[in-house]
Amino acid sequence: MSNASTNNNKVNVPEARAALEQFKYEVANEIGVPLKKGYNGDLTSAQNGYVGGYMVKKMIEAQEKMMAEKK
Repeated sequence: MSNASTNNNKVNVPEARAALEQFKYEVANEIGVPLKKGYNGDLTSAQNGYVGGYMVKKMIEAQEKMMAEKK
């Protein structure tokens, strides 16, 4: 296994890339993580993980709400 850092995060729907990027900054702002465009090497892995985890939580909540409304 290589030690080279690679980014395997792929957006499955390319048209959603901008919306996901905007959502990331909204979530970071909401939870108080000073995420900025460009280099964010000054953030801890915990801060970055919290942003991603909270994004997933909010997306799951939104999907659950949509599914409940369809019943």
